[in-house]
Amino acid sequence: MKQYKAYLIDLDGTVYFGKNRIPTAEQFIKKLLAADIPLLFMTNNATKSPQEVADNLVTNYDLPVTAEHCYTSALALIDYLNAHHSDARVHVVGEPSLVNLIKEAGYTIDQTNQADVVVQALNRQATYESLAMAAQAIRNGAAFLVTNTDRSIPTENGMMPSSGALTAFLQYTTRVEPVVMGKPYRPILDGCLNRLGLNVEDVLMIGDNYETDIRVGLDAGMDTLLVLTGVTTAADVSNFPVAPTYVLNNLSEWELGE
Repeated sequence: MKQYKAYLIDLDGTVYFGKNRIPTAEQFIKKLLAADIPLLFMTNNATKSPQEVADNLVTNYDLPVTAEHCYTSALALIDYLNAHHSDARVHVVGEPSLVNLIKEAGYTIDQTNQADVVVQALNRQATYESLAMAAQAIRNGAAFLVTNTDRSIPTENGMMPSSGALTAFLQYTTRVEPVVMGKPYRPILDGCLNRLGLNVEDVLMIGDNYETDIRVGLDAGMDTLLVLTGVTTAADVSNFPVAPTYVLNNLSEWELGE
């Protein structure tokens, strides 16, 4: 097995599955930390801040990580705003952690139809009226940015509609294609590589979902490792149009070099 300078690691389905632990993944991450090998958790979830993501990993999975180990689609969004819309008034369709992150980055929140940018993520309190106002802002010329287009999110009540369902609502009524930050799209990967200061050939992308985790790596020309602990199953592997670099049952099968 090739040895890499750093690892990008998906969370749900790779490090844990819903609220169930995956001990082989926890052991692998602890080995990376003990060997001082850089890692970043790359997640599409924009409903939690990096600190909240890290707190969950520390408290519920006994992983000694910090917010600096976590890169979310919300952080990719902030980096994109800084690069392309640095003085924008931002209309947010999202939950409080995303609103706070945008405020902390120095942006003015404008929940009218005159905003410069509409940012959309999962918002479990969204109403018809709030989505209609966002749609009006887009029709009036606001840029349309989306954290992720995940179809579903795992909860204690089963799989529930996720950010992509709200994206479809806004996209259908405005006929405007959004710029998407999360996997399988490139902005979240570029943000992770910039934070690591490395190139695609130096890093291995690890995940359980072929359509998001593996696709973002394949499309960028980087090596990928599919673990069969989550969404994608062994039966799916033979149907892939392009195979991942590695396919393992779990992360106990990956060997780190000396």
